[in-house]
Parts: sequence; C-alpha cells; structure tokens
Amino acid sequence: MRWSPGGRSRNVEDRRGRAARVGVPIGLGGILLIAALSFVTGENFFALLPQDNGQIMVGSGPADGPSTSSPEEERMVEFVSFVLDDAQGRWHELLPGRYQDARLVLFRDVVESACGFAQSASGPFYCPGDRRVYLDLSFFDELHDRFAAPGDFAQAYVIAHEIGHHVQNLVGIESQVRQLQRGDPTRANSLSVLMELQADCFAGIWGYSTAARDILERGDVEEALNAAGAIGDDRIQRMSSGQVQPETFTHGASEQRVEWFRRGLSSGSLDSCDTFGQR
Repeated sequence: MRWSPGGRSRNVEDRRGRAARVGVPIGLGGILLIAALSFVTGENFFALLPQDNGQIMVGSGPADGPSTSSPEEERMVEFVSFVLDDAQGRWHELLPGRYQDARLVLFRDVVESACGFAQSASGPFYCPGDRRVYLDLSFFDELHDRFAAPGDFAQAYVIAHEIGHHVQNLVGIESQVRQLQRGDPTRANSLSVLMELQADCFAGIWGYSTAARDILERGDVEEALNAAGAIGDDRIQRMSSGQVQPETFTHGASEQRVEWFRRGLSSGSLDSCDTFGQR
C-alpha cells in the first residue's frame, strides 16, 4: 500500500503496557496456605499478591507500566493508525451523520473488554459493548507465518473487517442477529457466518475506495484475497484437526470469505453486501 507514516491515530488506545486483571478472590484454604508459607520461610507472601477493594486476588498480571516497542513495531502502530483512520473516513462518507468512530485497542497477551477477557490466541475482535476493536500486533506475525498470508494489505483487510463489525453495530444489524440467535439457538452458527461474511464485504467496500484513490500497489488485492481465504473455518479446522465440520463454522469457509470480500471490493456498494438476503 502507498501510505506515509504520520504518527498515531487519536482513536488508537495503547494498552500494551497494561496488565489485565484476571484474578479471583482466594478462599480460606488459600489464605491459610499462604500464611503457612510465610511462617516457614519468613517472607510475607501476602505482600506479593494484588488486592482489589481489600480482597486478596490471585491470577492477576503484573502492574501496569509503560509499553516498550521496537522501531519496527512503532512503524506497525503507525500503519494500523493509517488504516483505521482511512477506513473510518470512508464510512463517514458512506453513512454521513450516522457513523461514529470506533476505538482500536492495542494489547499484549490478554485484555479485558466489555465483552469479557480475551487472549491473543483468539485473534483480533470487535466488542459491541464498548465499540472497540482489540488487536495484538503479534497476530500479524501469525498471519504471515502460520497462515501464509503476508503483506500490508492482508493486515489492512483484518482491521477493515473488524471495522465492518462496528458498522453492523451502529446500523443495528448486530443487535438484530443476536436477537435471532437467542430466539433460535439452532441457527446461531449459521447467522454468525452471515454476519462475518458481511463484515468481509464491508472490508471490501473500503478496499474499493483505496483502489479508486490509487493507494494500492501491484499485488495488494491478491494479498487481501489470500488472507480472506487463509482464515476460513474449513482451512483452520483442517490445519488444527485434519477434519472439516461445516455445521460448526462461525466465520465461513475460505471460498465464501473470498467471494464476499471480492463483492465489496468490486462494487464499493452497501447493496452488494446483503449476505442475509443473498445466497
């Protein structure tokens, strides 16, 4: 992609130096054990445990501190900022007066959101409860190494997909789907697939605008299409277990993800992204 480093977006929230509090109160048995260890060793183990409103907690991460980042990682933060601002600028144009910016949270290893705790292994995600996209930059290494989907536009596709979920939240699609899932749990997975494919199509809509503005370079489109296919449910299941179970899909097969991203990329139109009405 053609882009120029320009600092961090005001919508990027850096939590890479912040520990997520994932502890739980310990019981009486735990307190007695710690007391015994303190007595035997002469060291106050209670002082080593974090506390929350007077309750001793276990399982929490280290104290918050400033994030450390290499020059390469800082350049990646600036790239993420560029994609975030560019994608959201496009949605302001498409939904004038309706679009509201999402925030993007950078984290390491584990993070707390309004949707609960999440680990890096779960990949990037969007939380409608706090209107934030959550991203551990190490996912881009995994995208390159594990999924064989290198390239900056592959990374941009991932961010644009999560912003697509934000659009769904703003226009009411997300809440409608959740209501349908609660009403008919047997359709929960199939409805999730339709919502994920629509987010792929929305990512393609932003991709269409980048092509129109001559931001893309040769090979960029192929990078994004490769990424969409690389993280299809069928491919991930085949990599992890060697078996494919379509009834358990939540994001869509590789072919579907590529198809819907391509639809948005080719048309640039919201009308082309009705996954719920088209088959």
